[in-house]
Amino acid sequence: MSLLKSYIQNFVSRAGTYILSASIISRLLSFIASWIALQLIPNKELGIVLFAYNIILFIIPIGGFGLHQSLLRYGALLKTDEEKNSLFRYTFFKGIWVTFILIFILLLASFLIEFKFENTNYYLAFLSITIIPTYLFELIKIQFRLQHKNKLFAFTEIIFTTFLTLSVLILSYYFKEKGYAIALVLTPTLSGLFFINKFKSSLLSKKKLTIINRTFWKYGIFASLSNVVTQLLFVIDILLIGFLLNDAEMVTNYKYISLIPLSLLFLPRAFINADFVAFTENIYDKKYIVKYSKSYMLLFTLLSSGFCLFFWLFADVILTLFDASFTQFKTSFLILIVGVSGILIFRGLFGNLLSSIGKAHINFYITSAALIINVFSNYYLIPTYGIKGAAITSASLMWGTGIVSAILFWKLYNNHFLSKK
Repeated sequence: MSLLKSYIQNFVSRAGTYILSASIISRLLSFIASWIALQLIPNKELGIVLFAYNIILFIIPIGGFGLHQSLLRYGALLKTDEEKNSLFRYTFFKGIWVTFILIFILLLASFLIEFKFENTNYYLAFLSITIIPTYLFELIKIQFRLQHKNKLFAFTEIIFTTFLTLSVLILSYYFKEKGYAIALVLTPTLSGLFFINKFKSSLLSKKKLTIINRTFWKYGIFASLSNVVTQLLFVIDILLIGFLLNDAEMVTNYKYISLIPLSLLFLPRAFINADFVAFTENIYDKKYIVKYSKSYMLLFTLLSSGFCLFFWLFADVILTLFDASFTQFKTSFLILIVGVSGILIFRGLFGNLLSSIGKAHINFYITSAALIINVFSNYYLIPTYGIKGAAITSASLMWGTGIVSAILFWKLYNNHFLSKK
């Protein structure tokens, strides 16, 4: 217990409670926004917007070609604020240019691909706009973390989801599914504008940095591709359900029964967001990393056990909050809860530790293999078992990728990385 107590105390000292509280509030507000959309928009029309937006969600991490990921990892290794500001400026302007290129390609693709659901290409083209403000907002959040201003970083989460909830409520009420799409674009734009004035001085710093080279760009690209594939692992079920079952309503059903299980991922994200800069700064200290890993796994093993018990007891009540008809998907809901535990205990920690030692490409290989397995498995399981088949595949891969990440991290850390210290 002393190990767990020490871990929590360190988390609190880094303003981790602010990040955790903000994460809980933002999850709650996101839940409310999703619930509002479900009440105001017919399932079929909402399913079409969600189908298009889920495509955008796994493209968003490529925004800036992953330069925001490079800013986080390499910025944590820099010693002075001037250097960190110069790196922020570089990733800000270079990232905008490459994001414009990405959006242009996406716009062309959106009208060349024939989708089964009507108006998907129009929603896809419109929602692609959100990639730029989302990228810039990510830079702002990362810069706060690099400056050890975790309280301000926590505030960004609350501002974002507050704008989301209000815009979804107002725009969906008046404009239905079109208003919902507008709200998804407007939210990161308003959030970025709210904080950008705090970084005017950062944009003026032009110190030349030796870390900006091919390796810097390569790390960002692989880190972003890894996030794309990871995001795709979360949305591929929805895409395949839409494709294989050709039923927009089933897309909405799966989206909402997976909403709570996936929302639990805010917990490891809150801890990693508070700690990533700290354990990257101490990555050469093996005792620190071993202690951190043991503490993290102990905490999330206890939390995962509690979640599984709670949702097993109250699944019917919770699903009824969405719609009474969702209780028929109780088994799928519980399968996803068990699956998410694998991310809480393993993947959330060791995936980020791999990135911390500069091995983002390993994360990419792991998630790419999982994606291939997911597609092949779901082609059999979804037609046979419906959305329960998608839940089984996802839960299995959540545990599998987490365990593989842990094994590969310790192998690389012990055999290769420390030898280069």
